[in-house]
Amino acid sequence: MAIPIPQALIAIVAGLTSDLETHASLDGLFMYADAFGDPPLGSKHVKALEWLRQTNKQHTEPLAVLGKIIEGYMDDPSSAPDFKPQPWIAESPDLQKKQTACRQIEALLAKNGLKYRQGGRIEGGGMAPSRNLAELIRGRDMPAIHREFERAMETVEAKPREAVSAASNILESVFKTYIQDNALEMPQKQDLQPVFKVVRSDLGLEPGNVEDTDLRNIISGLFQIVDGIGALRTHAGSAHSEGRKGYRLESRHARLAVNAAHTVATFVLETWDKREAAKPEFKGMHLVFTEKRQ
Repeated sequence: MAIPIPQALIAIVAGLTSDLETHASLDGLFMYADAFGDPPLGSKHVKALEWLRQTNKQHTEPLAVLGKIIEGYMDDPSSAPDFKPQPWIAESPDLQKKQTACRQIEALLAKNGLKYRQGGRIEGGGMAPSRNLAELIRGRDMPAIHREFERAMETVEAKPREAVSAASNILESVFKTYIQDNALEMPQKQDLQPVFKVVRSDLGLEPGNVEDTDLRNIISGLFQIVDGIGALRTHAGSAHSEGRKGYRLESRHARLAVNAAHTVATFVLETWDKREAAKPEFKGMHLVFTEKRQ
């Protein structure tokens, strides 16, 4: 059974293409993507909406059509969240529209369990923690974390050592961003464990702050995950040579590290968001896990 294009995506893509294309180039783009049927009549926006709806109903692979339609926008380097035009070049409204639309497309794909891959491919499935983390990253201005997230997802199968390094870098970037944004003192040694110690202390993630025994055990397990990912990056990641002891790192090991890193990063970001939303009442994990008992 064909997976349909989500209706919210149809609206975003119709708006993007009608804003940035002429009638002729829009026709050419949709024909290149093998959209179903002849070009509908009407304005550019009406045409794009109707053509996408027809494709959704009649085409055997509507997501493949969508991937080809958005390929030129998504693969354009200027669409990247950290792209900055040269200072002597004025940032055009079209560039802003394209960047905004591309971020919205990514978020909507992730929300529906989908992922855009370079070259016009849209893939289904993916890991739930990764989808949640993708949405949290897009909710904040974190270009460095975005890059590492993409690298981890794209290399986990073919380049497991590189994926392990990216998983560690995701955590390191999240922790350092938290320290900087909250004006905390950066530790002298900026490895994974020292920066995590600052973050967990400020967020109230120390096990002693959690009353529930089961949750305290899970929180303690997060510390072991961070230690393990940092050590695996040192011993088997792409950032260091292997030495005498060679790790036979497989994609399943890399996937475990990436999943674990994404779970920790997601929990830290969600706890950060909760504190921001609840200020000044938030007092760390003690409140998070005892507020329902009041």
